[in-house]
Amino acid sequence: MTLRLYDTRTRTVGELQLQRPGHVGVYVCGPTVQAAPHVGHLRSAVAVDVLHRWLLATGHRVTFVRNVTDVDDKIIHDAGHNDEPYWALATRMTNAFTRAYDALHVLPPTVEPRVTGHLPQIVVLIEHLIDNGTAYESGGDVYLSVKAVPSYGEISHQDPTKLKQGEADDSLKRDPLDFALWKAAKPGEPQWASPWGPGRPGWHIECSAMAVEYLGTSFDIHAGGLDLVFPHHENENAQSTAAGHGFATTWVHHGLVTAEGGEKMSKSLGNSVLVTEALSTVPAPVLRYALGAAHYRSTIEWSDQAVADAAAAYDRIATFVRNATELTVGIEPVEQPGWEDFAAALDDDLGVPQALAVVHNAVRRGNTQLADRELPGLAGTLALVRRMLGVLCLDPISDWPSSGSSELTPVVDALVRLLVETRAQARERKDWTQADALRDRLTEAGIVLEDTAEGVRWRLT
Repeated sequence: MTLRLYDTRTRTVGELQLQRPGHVGVYVCGPTVQAAPHVGHLRSAVAVDVLHRWLLATGHRVTFVRNVTDVDDKIIHDAGHNDEPYWALATRMTNAFTRAYDALHVLPPTVEPRVTGHLPQIVVLIEHLIDNGTAYESGGDVYLSVKAVPSYGEISHQDPTKLKQGEADDSLKRDPLDFALWKAAKPGEPQWASPWGPGRPGWHIECSAMAVEYLGTSFDIHAGGLDLVFPHHENENAQSTAAGHGFATTWVHHGLVTAEGGEKMSKSLGNSVLVTEALSTVPAPVLRYALGAAHYRSTIEWSDQAVADAAAAYDRIATFVRNATELTVGIEPVEQPGWEDFAAALDDDLGVPQALAVVHNAVRRGNTQLADRELPGLAGTLALVRRMLGVLCLDPISDWPSSGSSELTPVVDALVRLLVETRAQARERKDWTQADALRDRLTEAGIVLEDTAEGVRWRLT
């Protein structure tokens, strides 16, 4: 294993150590399905999808678990405002998330467990924590005693004595830092039977139970957003450690998406961009490029300029792939350098920006080969570029065949060809001023014309 990842617990980049050689167990905290997905949710999906795809591309078997939290305070609250059952809202939003993942070709998980389908496992885990003395029942609730876990704070690197959990009522706790594993039923809320009376699980215990169910008590990678480090992942790790589980070897966290100006993007602030809104104006492959081009640990600022930059970059790649494919049918490729640099970038904490730099360098080399009619070398560069794009799910032929370079490509192609014909007519009548002016206008728009033996071709700069 040559993949090195930043581990939030150790705050270092280190080689991924596997429980079983050749097999990687990954648990990702999926959505709490209270509302429709926004671009921040898809940033998470794309970031982890690159990890998933790179593990597969390097020959590993992957058990990929992404949960769905389908019962939660927020879901119950919003369903009540909608005057619908909590499960109806959760089902509707789960389907919306699935459509969003599919729109950006995020690989499906090996298993996608839901909280409501794992109440027996959750209850068993809570019973075990009570039996070993690290959890206690109080008034129908069950809490984990944080002081019984000496390692508490090792994920978030915070001083436990200065922290407090988010539960509204501390009167039933032995210590304000303790957090709920089980919540006693309240009137009108969904509830399940338990040894401590009717109620429902706390947020954190759900993931510990589901991760162990499908990956075992020790597994390789636990991933999620930086906003989950505390309290969610800190508490997951604490209760799993208290149960005697090794749990996750490496904790991987991705950065968030902010609104333009750097403001946190959230439903409560009214500045979130829904996936359906984004896809109404941004082609799916461009949206994937925009959300995946930055390093996964960095923050992305969502803006019209960011989308425009992604569109230009993706179209530059896709235009090359399209033009090179047309010219190299039946040509035996000559292998070109670049894959080792691409692989090294991804092995170094999933360095997608560096990997994309290798792709763009290859595209520039390919455009030169295209202009010079070095067809065997061009065929080799094309094969290299498509191999790299395949890992990132950005290949305009195999990944996005219906969109080409983008959904606007046919329109742009028709308009450029019209201008090319007009320029050709100007040259025929020796109107060099108009011919040069048309070329200059296209150049200003980022379009380069190439006079070839087969006619005039165009590409993005």
